[in-house]
Amino acid sequence: MDRIWSVYLSGEIHSDWREQIRRGVEDADLPVEFCGPVTDHSSSDDCGAVTLGEEEQPFWRDHKSAKVNAIRNLTLIDSADIIVVRFGDKYRQWNAAFDVGYAAALGKPIITLHSPELIHALKEVDAAALATAETPDQIVNVLGYVITGKLRGGS
Repeated sequence: MDRIWSVYLSGEIHSDWREQIRRGVEDADLPVEFCGPVTDHSSSDDCGAVTLGEEEQPFWRDHKSAKVNAIRNLTLIDSADIIVVRFGDKYRQWNAAFDVGYAAALGKPIITLHSPELIHALKEVDAAALATAETPDQIVNVLGYVITGKLRGGS
């Protein structure tokens, strides 16, 4: 198969889940290119002020950055084949919830990744997903099956 799949990785930035998925996909030799939001917290927070000029009020500073980040995020979600969204236990990922809503509105296939403790809190998000995983390895298993039509193994 000559197709390269585009997988957008959204969500929590305080663990190595993205790297675990990348390694698993590489080990499985799957034709996947990854994309996603800027994961450097300072760059994401400061991009509006740095690119368009400083703001005195925090609301407008954040507003500028949110819009500049949205140029990247919306464009990449639009072109992605699959959206993977990780919700961590420690921080609220409002931006990831927005990414899920946008992807769902576009009819994009969504896979969520979170611990069982978040099932109730994320019930609406999971309802929009086509698969809900608890580990990065399960994400690799799903991607492997979807891309090749062959089972890779259990979790």
